[in-house]
Amino acid sequence: RSSDLKWLEKWLPRIFGCHCRADRSFFFHGKQFPICARCMGEMIGILAGIPGFFLMPAPPVWVLALLLLPLVADGCIQRMTAYESTNGRRLVTGILFGYGIMMLFLLSTAATLRMGYRVGSMWNG
Repeated sequence: RSSDLKWLEKWLPRIFGCHCRADRSFFFHGKQFPICARCMGEMIGILAGIPGFFLMPAPPVWVLALLLLPLVADGCIQRMTAYESTNGRRLVTGILFGYGIMMLFLLSTAATLRMGYRVGSMWNG
């Protein structure tokens, strides 16, 4: 059964550019998740953002941009000081970041499609 998920173990770290450090990862039944807590959070946020985009009105762009800041702040503070973030905090900031970035991506994609449709309609009368 675990061999069915080998592709996840191979590709998730590559997709997310994850370091896969054991001390920054969750474990389940003694087995390390294929990506760290922060990348796991980003993946959850990205996956939640897709149905969220279609099922709920999108928050303002400035709110979505603010959702990116906790991950950036946590990572920068950890990098530049002796502070060590927790896996729980990494997960939460990753979820916020993933949701915010996916919503910004989908909003910009939808706006580009609408603009292309309007421009195409003008040219084709």
